[in-house]
Amino acid sequence: MCSRTHDINIRSFEPLVGPDTIKEELPITPASEKTVVEGRRQITEILGKRDPRMLMVVGPCSIHDEKAAFEYAERLAALQQEVAETMLLVMRVYFEKPRTTVGWKGLINDPHMNGSCDMNEGLRRARRILMRVTELGLPTATEMLDPITPQYLAGLVCWSAIGARTTESQTHREMASGLSMPVGLKNCTDGSLTKAIHAMIAARTPQSFIGVDPEGRTCIVSTSGNPWTHIVLRGGLRPNYDSVSIEEACRELREAGLDETIVVDCSHGNSRKKHEGQAVVLKNIISQRLEGNRAIVGAMLESNLHEGNQSCGDPDQLTYGVSITDECISWETTEKLLRCAHKRLLENISPVDAAV
Repeated sequence: MCSRTHDINIRSFEPLVGPDTIKEELPITPASEKTVVEGRRQITEILGKRDPRMLMVVGPCSIHDEKAAFEYAERLAALQQEVAETMLLVMRVYFEKPRTTVGWKGLINDPHMNGSCDMNEGLRRARRILMRVTELGLPTATEMLDPITPQYLAGLVCWSAIGARTTESQTHREMASGLSMPVGLKNCTDGSLTKAIHAMIAARTPQSFIGVDPEGRTCIVSTSGNPWTHIVLRGGLRPNYDSVSIEEACRELREAGLDETIVVDCSHGNSRKKHEGQAVVLKNIISQRLEGNRAIVGAMLESNLHEGNQSCGDPDQLTYGVSITDECISWETTEKLLRCAHKRLLENISPVDAAV
């Protein structure tokens, strides 16, 4: 019977495969589990300033090509061995993209990039990619956008972000309070920190909300709160990675009774959305660290096999290893920047730090 009061604008409903079903199809391997547990431990040690190294969240703006993602992961895993004394490399493995208006929403939403929105396949692909990356021993990072997807993927993620557009969202604050890994909350697109600080407090607090359980059933979710929330400075109307902005952020965190723990996003507003600007940001915050600023514990870089970006289109016509969302720096630039940062940080390691 057709209703005149509900689902008026709904074209169709299609069942979504349950989280447990996908986990049974693609069970976490011992190697992946070890990477996730150890990766989360190391990240919390860095955030707690018990590990003097820097957290470096590095990788593509978004994943659209499995082959390119695996090639990038293999390179990053090899580089981690070189720089392990001064930094922990965590690969960006982003599958969901918030859109200001419309556009490709990421691998989970539209894995075939043709508008078919085969989300069951998207979830399977995302889980396979996370498994393969973690089996290399490489920790993973992603943005949690849809509050349903953590049940499918969160067990393979070591660090997650809540984006600038969703930091103010009650739904995302509640979700973050129940996530099993450290969560970075980005300042809003206008550069304001207040809402991100409010989000940190909310996410650290026990919450109850409507969600899904491992079988995919709608339920009441009750959380204990996430103690490892922290702020990510991504710029806004102006960049906010400079020393004055960092001190302003520290003051606001202190006034809110929160730890002075900051990760700097070298892209987005801080680079004015130009990939060349990321190097300037990273070099600046490394200098601040070397000058004694211990509030800065990490950085984020948007990086791919090749620099720049391209428009989303027919997968067979895309240039291999080039982003289809934000501009990225190339692998060669990434490698050079991280090796240079490693060398500078290594020269500044004190005997106490080296003993940690």
